[in-house]
Amino acid sequence: MTYETLTVEQGAQFAVITLNRPPANAISEQLVHDLNAALVSLEADEGVRAVILTGAGERIFCAGADLGSAFSGGNVDAFIRFGNGVLRRIERFPKPVIAAMNGHALGGGCEIAMACHFRLLKESARMGQTESNLGIIPGYGGTQRLPRLIGRTKALEFLILGTQIPAQECLALGLVNRLTREGETLNEAKALARQLAKRPPIATRLLIEAVDDGLEAPIDKALEIETRAFLRTLRTEDAAEGIQAFFAKREPQFKGQ
Repeated sequence: MTYETLTVEQGAQFAVITLNRPPANAISEQLVHDLNAALVSLEADEGVRAVILTGAGERIFCAGADLGSAFSGGNVDAFIRFGNGVLRRIERFPKPVIAAMNGHALGGGCEIAMACHFRLLKESARMGQTESNLGIIPGYGGTQRLPRLIGRTKALEFLILGTQIPAQECLALGLVNRLTREGETLNEAKALARQLAKRPPIATRLLIEAVDDGLEAPIDKALEIETRAFLRTLRTEDAAEGIQAFFAKREPQFKGQ
């Protein structure tokens, strides 16, 4: 399948989605629809066990909304709500999604990255919710995900000041998992994707669900969520394979069953 604003490349057990609207890979209505369609397709593909999301070029992962088109004409309310649904799809995706930020991730680009399960950032790049510099606020979850990831105090500072956060500070705050050298972001993301592809798919999916569902729940409800997920994994063929491999001192071969 071909898309107007992005490309999809499938490798062995993982896929790479590349936002392709140079020079800024800006978010348009077409891009969010293309991204949604690509995610739907990859979710249904049992051969794909991880997804990498990156941007074309080496300077900008995604600089946010296309100000020339995103908010002019059409139904802005629908654009924002649909886009939020797409980012929530990423967040709830049953397979790990890696943001390979080979350049700056600002505004909506930062929001896309924060919805991913893993974030790799080029050491010379910056992240930030810079919308307040334009007199607006984030519309794709930035005010909600940033404080959940780094805490209320620093999140409010960055949101109100429209700060572009340097890579080293992003790492120190826990906003990203690791930093990458120039030209190595995608390669490192692929190495991580290969590692993730070897993990038990059912356990991975249930880990994502349990963390997401339990994060904001009262502790007793959260523990019940975990218990139900644990019992589901225990009944799988992957669990039997993992335990057998442990005693046999060999690498397990998980099939997602």
